[in-house]
Amino acid sequence: MATVRGFLHPKTATGRSSLIPSPPWHYSGDLLTVEYRTDPARVAELLPVPLSPAPDDPGAVALIWADWQSCSESGEELLDPVRAQYKECFAVVRCSFEGRTYSRCVHIWVDKDFALARGLHQGYPKKLGSIHQTRPHPYGRAAPRIAAGGRFGATLAAADRRLAEAVVTLHEPSETNGFVNGHPMAHHRFLPSIEPGGAPALDELIESGASSFEAGPAWKGEADLRLFDSPTEELSRLAVEEPIAAYYRQVGVVWDGGRRLA
Repeated sequence: MATVRGFLHPKTATGRSSLIPSPPWHYSGDLLTVEYRTDPARVAELLPVPLSPAPDDPGAVALIWADWQSCSESGEELLDPVRAQYKECFAVVRCSFEGRTYSRCVHIWVDKDFALARGLHQGYPKKLGSIHQTRPHPYGRAAPRIAAGGRFGATLAAADRRLAEAVVTLHEPSETNGFVNGHPMAHHRFLPSIEPGGAPALDELIESGASSFEAGPAWKGEADLRLFDSPTEELSRLAVEEPIAAYYRQVGVVWDGGRRLA
């Protein structure tokens, strides 16, 4: 029998075709975060047992656009940028498990297959989408600055429908990048049984977070955020009832695994 290699399918004799390499995975990127409050019941309906709503501010949501460059430990992807660069947009809420508050990604879209597969391994419910956000630059009129008065746009679409759009105006430095996405993540890793009616092949609640984190200064501002209905997506059920704030921050993250909670 042949020996095949690779962290994920397709496995081959060399392992070179694997959709994603082995962790640790390194990320550097720009995060545009819009926080708001929605109906807490809409958050609660997305929290499967044994999770429950966060005890304080249970309707808080963060919708985050991210422009990433990522690589494995070797860094080889950085010299072949198509393998390193991707964008995503994701909705984060907070929840409680055994008396501890966690963040949880309830919707997420990415624009590259390797990012989708990597996220499914981590427990993120990733789907393909079209994601764009204004990039900052220190020179010229074709880009805003990460400074007071900087204005950034962001859009999300999937299956030919626009799902969200935002315009963020920065006002002042901030000590934080918001509070909704500020906890370890509580995710479910799930794979249905191949046998009809059988028990899931994989069904576990896991805790996941960065093993290393560094970041530049955070900036705070305000956002005009709009969500749109779609026949195949449910982001608009987390309707904007009260804006909180918007943030911009550049970050670097390392992820090397998680741990099982239940």
